Amino acid sequence: MQVDVVIVGAGAAGLMCAATAGYRGRRVLVLDHARRAGQKILMSGGGRCNFTNLNSTPNQFLSANLRFCISALKRYPPQAFLELVERHGIEHVEKAAGQLFCAGKAKEIVDMLLTECEWAGVEVRLKTPVEAIEATDDGYRVTTHDDTITTESLVIATGGLSIPTMGATPFGYEVARQFGIEILPTRAGLVPFTLHPDLKERLAPLAGISVPVAATAGGMRFEEPMLFTHRGLSGPAMLQISSFWQPGEPLVIDLLPGRDAAADLAERRADRPQGTVLQYLDEHLPRRLSRVLCDWHGWSRPLQEYSREDLAAVAERLHCWTVHPAGTEGYRTAEVTLGGVDTRALSSQTMEAQGQPGLFFIGEVVDVTGHLGGHNFQWAWASGVAAGQAV
Repeated sequence: MQVDVVIVGAGAAGLMCAATAGYRGRRVLVLDHARRAGQKILMSGGGRCNFTNLNSTPNQFLSANLRFCISALKRYPPQAFLELVERHGIEHVEKAAGQLFCAGKAKEIVDMLLTECEWAGVEVRLKTPVEAIEATDDGYRVTTHDDTITTESLVIATGGLSIPTMGATPFGYEVARQFGIEILPTRAGLVPFTLHPDLKERLAPLAGISVPVAATAGGMRFEEPMLFTHRGLSGPAMLQISSFWQPGEPLVIDLLPGRDAAADLAERRADRPQGTVLQYLDEHLPRRLSRVLCDWHGWSRPLQEYSREDLAAVAERLHCWTVHPAGTEGYRTAEVTLGGVDTRALSSQTMEAQGQPGLFFIGEVVDVTGHLGGHNFQWAWASGVAAGQAV
């Protein structure tokens, strides 16, 4: 069988690339080993898919080459994908600043992409793992269990290592290495933290509690909710900061962002000397958390018995709660994979591998990772369109 373009991976980037190329009159074949297209789309955003972020700019991305994503994101901005969503009549809601979700189910986004592919004449083959890839004089030869396909252009859109239960594999990295392209070290990103046994036991009663915090690590700070779990710390603040945290480093958490606890407590001591730290905390934190903190640190005396230095020390604990995570949940629950195909080997205009004509890498397999909140999907759409216009 001969086609113009083979795309390996029927996820967000792959389907977007396929439709874009198909509308250009290219004969496109999409291959995927999964039983369903768009597996990660279906499970994202609690099943409602945070499909883009209206505020998505290159500033919301991590990469060893931060300038690489600028071109694709500029040429296919969030508004362009939103217009596609609205053309298909998909209702959406803005849950936080710029974060757009389906009002219904994530399946609507997958159906939209598959419909676009159908209209563009794209063939999608599921349950079809690729067994071998070879370069030929005029393109590539792709072998599956029941077919050998020749193609001018080959696009790798196989994603990273996150959530292996959804079918994640290192296939894309293996293809890159086959053609001499460097893979930058990979690790789990946007992932919950695990805790050492003693701290996990102390915080176990707090499982299920969410609290607004400001988390700092690796020179970055995120002010978002944090969720206590049976295994550790999760929620948007922890997922965001996990991409910047390095093993062995401390994680600093401000439990009262936007407040000046030292000034608050000093004022209370003057106005209500018989008051307690617990009473103050109960006004700003969930009661269970307040009790754990006070029991842990012995904050039980009336405020009049605390010196100004004592109150400053209490405030320091509250604003700079320092945690040394045991690690993260790893790829098992990570939303993205940091690192991947070295962007120095790719064209930022087309995603084509330099020195390997006709070979393209898009989406999560590339060393471009967005913050939480729809940015990674926007990279999938933008990189998919960039390649789709060039294959």
